[in-house]
Amino acid sequence: MNITGIIPARYSSTRFPGKPLADICGKPMIQHVYERAMKASSLGEVLVATDDERILDCVNSFGGKAVMTDSDLPNGTARCEQAMRLSGANPDAVINIQGDEPLLDPRMIDEVAELLAEDECATLCRELVDELENPNTVKVVLSLDGHALYFSRSLIPYKRNVSSLQVYQHIGIYGYSADFLKKYVSLPATPLSDAESLEQLKILEHGFRIRVRVTGCKGASTGVDTPEDLEIVRKIMNAEI
Repeated sequence: MNITGIIPARYSSTRFPGKPLADICGKPMIQHVYERAMKASSLGEVLVATDDERILDCVNSFGGKAVMTDSDLPNGTARCEQAMRLSGANPDAVINIQGDEPLLDPRMIDEVAELLAEDECATLCRELVDELENPNTVKVVLSLDGHALYFSRSLIPYKRNVSSLQVYQHIGIYGYSADFLKKYVSLPATPLSDAESLEQLKILEHGFRIRVRVTGCKGASTGVDTPEDLEIVRKIMNAEI
């Protein structure tokens, strides 16, 4: 299967403007993400989908591939779909890789790729024991056959009767068949997706399924939402050097 990895990277951010260009141990964050994605064995190529010349120039400067996309796209998945079209790539599938995950384990990309052999839409989760009430930590509940029932910023499930019931954190990496990615962007907005500000809920609300695997990767995966998160990632990377 021919799979393209696409990293959406916007310059504007309410909490952290210019985040993709933030320095981490001598490299911009977007370069860390790109280089980690390139280590995934399942990807034919990796592209950065941006809306800003500064990010485009940065990616070109370290030898990466970038595509300029519209600034008014509603979310990262729509940016991936436009980048797929504008780049001239014709993959069988696309994996949407978050541009603010500089500690991404490339094996997670390969885990999603394996799911795409049988499912048109796939993502990952991990067991969650801390920050259960943190709205920035997205939770997911699963069906018995491994498909998402719901994603939420609230704690789900509410453990009233089963104290041992596991809570899962959604990991924001998505895989789509190329045909499903095109279909996704044509779907109208949905109330739950808008209410929770979670783009994956639009898929569920329109009656499609999302295959979810509990990742086997155990390393750190701290995302960068704020300058405080950036300092945490810097300390982790400095410890690894």
